Amino acid sequence: MSSLSRELVFLILQFLDEEKYKDTVHKLEKESAYFFNLRYFEDMVTNGEWDEVEKYLSGFTKVDDNRYSMKIFFEIRKQKYLEALDKRDRAKAVEILVKDLKVFSAFNEELFKEITHLLTLENFRENEQLSKYGDTKSARGIMLAELKKLIEANPLFRDKLQFPTLKNSRLRTLINQSLNWQHQLCKNPRSNPDIKTLFVDHSCGQPNGARAPSPVSNPLMNAVPKAGGFPPLGAHGPFQPTPAALPTSLAGWMANPTPVPHPAAVATAGPIGLAAPNNAAAILKRPRTPPTNNPALDYQSADSEHVLKRSRPFGMPDEVNNLLVNILPVPYAGQSHGQSSYSPDDLPKTVVMTLSQGSAVKSMDFHPVQQILLLVGTNVGDVMVWEVGSGEKIAHKNFKVWDPSACSMPLQASLANDYTISVNCVMWSPDGALFGVAYSKHIVHIYSYHGGDDLRNHLEIEAHAGSVNDLAFSYPNKQLCVVTCGEDRVIKVWDATSGAKQYTFEGHEAPVYSICPHHKENIQFIFSTATDGKIKAWLYDNMGSRVDYNAPGQSSTKMAYSADGTRLFSCGTNKEGESFLVEWNESEGAVRRTYFGLGKRSAAGVVQFDTTKNRFLAAGDEFMVKFWDMDNVNPLTSTPADGGLPPSPCIRFNKEGTLLAVSTDDNGVKVLANSDGIRLLRTVENRSLDAARLAPAAIVKAPNIGSFGSSNATIGTTIGDRAASVAAMVGMNSDGRSLADVKPRIADESAEKSRIWKLTEINEPSQCRSLKLPDSLTAMRVSRLIYTNSGVAILALASNAVHKLWKWQRNDRNLTGKATSSAAPQLWQPSSGILMTNDVSDTNPEDAVPCFALSKNDSYVMSASGGKISLFNMMTFKTMTTFMPPPPAATFLAFHPQDNNIIAIGMDDSSIQIYNVRVDEVKTKLKGHQKRITGLAFSHTLNVLVSSGADSQLCVWSTDGWEKQAGKLLQMPNGRAASPQADTRVQFHLDQIHLLAVHETQIAIFEAPKLECLKQWVPREASGSITHATYSCDSQSIYVSFEDGSVGVLTASTLRLRCRISSAAYLPPNPSLRVFPLVIAAHPSDPNQFALGLTDGGVHILEPLESEGKWGTSPPVENGAGPSTTSGATGSEPPQR
Repeated sequence: MSSLSRELVFLILQFLDEEKYKDTVHKLEKESAYFFNLRYFEDMVTNGEWDEVEKYLSGFTKVDDNRYSMKIFFEIRKQKYLEALDKRDRAKAVEILVKDLKVFSAFNEELFKEITHLLTLENFRENEQLSKYGDTKSARGIMLAELKKLIEANPLFRDKLQFPTLKNSRLRTLINQSLNWQHQLCKNPRSNPDIKTLFVDHSCGQPNGARAPSPVSNPLMNAVPKAGGFPPLGAHGPFQPTPAALPTSLAGWMANPTPVPHPAAVATAGPIGLAAPNNAAAILKRPRTPPTNNPALDYQSADSEHVLKRSRPFGMPDEVNNLLVNILPVPYAGQSHGQSSYSPDDLPKTVVMTLSQGSAVKSMDFHPVQQILLLVGTNVGDVMVWEVGSGEKIAHKNFKVWDPSACSMPLQASLANDYTISVNCVMWSPDGALFGVAYSKHIVHIYSYHGGDDLRNHLEIEAHAGSVNDLAFSYPNKQLCVVTCGEDRVIKVWDATSGAKQYTFEGHEAPVYSICPHHKENIQFIFSTATDGKIKAWLYDNMGSRVDYNAPGQSSTKMAYSADGTRLFSCGTNKEGESFLVEWNESEGAVRRTYFGLGKRSAAGVVQFDTTKNRFLAAGDEFMVKFWDMDNVNPLTSTPADGGLPPSPCIRFNKEGTLLAVSTDDNGVKVLANSDGIRLLRTVENRSLDAARLAPAAIVKAPNIGSFGSSNATIGTTIGDRAASVAAMVGMNSDGRSLADVKPRIADESAEKSRIWKLTEINEPSQCRSLKLPDSLTAMRVSRLIYTNSGVAILALASNAVHKLWKWQRNDRNLTGKATSSAAPQLWQPSSGILMTNDVSDTNPEDAVPCFALSKNDSYVMSASGGKISLFNMMTFKTMTTFMPPPPAATFLAFHPQDNNIIAIGMDDSSIQIYNVRVDEVKTKLKGHQKRITGLAFSHTLNVLVSSGADSQLCVWSTDGWEKQAGKLLQMPNGRAASPQADTRVQFHLDQIHLLAVHETQIAIFEAPKLECLKQWVPREASGSITHATYSCDSQSIYVSFEDGSVGVLTASTLRLRCRISSAAYLPPNPSLRVFPLVIAAHPSDPNQFALGLTDGGVHILEPLESEGKWGTSPPVENGAGPSTTSGATGSEPPQR
């Protein structure tokens, strides 16, 4: 069978599995003999289904194929025989002996006689070799371990134990692509084609009028419906496939096993014997995929979240460019990895700052959270932290041995002979709380960074004999570690908290030049490269290298992944001066593409490179910076950075790819920026002026790094200060978990100003920008409100169960097309005129608790208003499906962050149902609340779900096993009692650790997963109860709405009120009508814009004046002390003067 036909079988297997045709799946596995489902086999053995076990095995091997196969069948039949004897079923035992075991007598007659002799014993355990035989369950478990080793060692099963990495519903996707292609070929394509069959090619009928072609979206191509259920949704339906557990990329590289033998890892097909198999020796032929929750199948799928968009002829939909076979000459660049299309203008090429180092730059790294902080190491051992916005050197360390007495004799001798030392590598930890420095002599320094010039010595490690060539951070076993490599040909792993050595990897025959730790799902590994051009890979164990490959041109090479971790690149230079920039095919361990454009070097040195935005590569070469599109082997563009660069400049992007640091020939660094980077630096500049007026702000408890430091340690945070304002603007990234404390430099004049700080009061329409959204439909109070993820529309759900959608158009007044108060949107309706109206069953929608959740791609909304849950298409407003009729009624909805097929549904009976849309099945019910569920929030960093209820309680649930991890009741402020059914809402900070809890009496910040209350803010009683609150998109502000119609803006890190907006600023005066916001929503990309949904049905957008740019300034903290961080402490609003 051809390879494509073979792949088709795998696609059919995946389809059958997704549709739950289990028997058919296993029958096809056996008949095709392409995939041996080890998990299915294990289940059958564990259950003692011996006939099925042998029938399944027979599709892959026969008894006499080889010695491994013979021993597999013997162990199974021997176990079946012993179990019959154990049950005193002599007749059955004799039958097994004659029919099943006699075949082995030809190979070992003595053994067969001994087996036969067991029939004469009262208890076969009287046989010495079987004396340790336990019960049936344990005996099957021991035998299974032996069988797995034999199967993995059997050459007949090679390449049949791992299912290929596929995107979810791949077959369905291919058919959808074919339908799209057929639709493109229609002479008169309709905008919403009606496809009723797959048996013949699609063709649109005569049109009623010319319409633009659109991608096909047809329920036929969703999952096949089962009786009594609604159709599960396909890969091109609203629920994008999840990145399922995928086998590590090493699996393909390791298909050719390393020549280094590892005796402990070898499964032997030793002589057949009576003794129970020894389970002690483990086999590790290749890294195994972690088990999933499916007991029978382990079909893997890769991350299909992003679809690469690029220019397409004739407006073809995205799916067409993903066809396996190019019917028309459309460029196909392989696997889609990217995001929306970028242009060369997105690259940072404008020189905005030059930093003078004073010595040659060897290594650089931008802070992962405060992305304008640049860490630099030089050839004389200096380490500096620069703020590239102001060009200020905010921290500086010269090389010095911290503890000379702890140095080895060779190091002491080396330093006594020549104390000069060079930095080889500097790198921040993923959260920016630590950074490491690798030096050219033996030593690694780890510093803890606490903001400003506050660098503290954390660890000094004598890591290697000779030069330490590279350093990186990794998280094996969820514990932060430092990985180093050196001139002594060794890689070592150190605990980042204690400095204890955890692993040593030996096997390179030349100095190790670089390391690249990475992980795929739960499998952590390290690539290493040596100066002889060898590439090896290691798991965190003592089993030796799993890979032994040659770098292109036998070059000294560095490896790096794209930002999303899906694509692997390397760049290096060999001894002949030839440089190679390549992308690797991880599944095969081969070069996928080689990029052109690197020059040949005459001087020593290795080309430095970096990746950004999952789209671009950059390399310092021939006195300039050269750029490539990852999908094009030819150079995209280059820049000399206004000249003055060395032959091979050192380069480094910041996390967002908006800034690029480049080393210069005169011992300096040039900082290049794109338009976003320039805007970033300008914003920081402007905020620096405000910072000068502010004193230190609150003490904020930061999460521990591993077990680093005291569990009660606090890290100060100066929000008003310059560097922290960077974090305020950039936001806490998903991997940024600590808040920086930047020591202020405040002049006497600014200190005086800080003492006369005033709360910003906005009481007039002229003091802000506001817009009431046009509405021609019936005005009913707004129950729920959200911006679309793209920021171009606002969706409201009214109390009469009707949705309203406002869309902004791109025009001269609104160049971005995003939501703004300066241009009115359209109240959007499809040409059919239908409304998105929720099912209300027999309930009064006014009495219901409405809820909705939006899909990541803004195409679908899931919603309920007391009746069934409805799924709507946001383009056509059509109801795709309804499910879960009450009782109980849904009161809150949340999509799982990694799998849009999984939904958490809060119910009015206080339960939470974890529901799989694809298979129309409730996976589990969570019970821990006493009243209806009013809030749900997932943290993809902690792998938890936090729920809140009308019982004022918060609960934390593990998303791995859905067990409850913690629970906490909100502490009510003194003298304030909550109403019996008061909502409690929850929302995670961008760091995915800090949690905002909103109640009518308070705003509180908790730290998950233990739910430790860090701060609590109680409003003044004159404002009335809190009706709703939300983080701004950067998590630096909290917008709070009140019953008196006002809105407060809090600084998130301190919970201090900095701005109050009265209702008079956005509502016309009407004493007879009490109108106030019920819901508040934050713009997804503009941290200063929010929308209000009012009791009178109005929706208003508010923004600060352009001249102000933000909502007030952060308040000072008296005597340099912030509000208490202890649980239950209140930061109540100060009395107004």
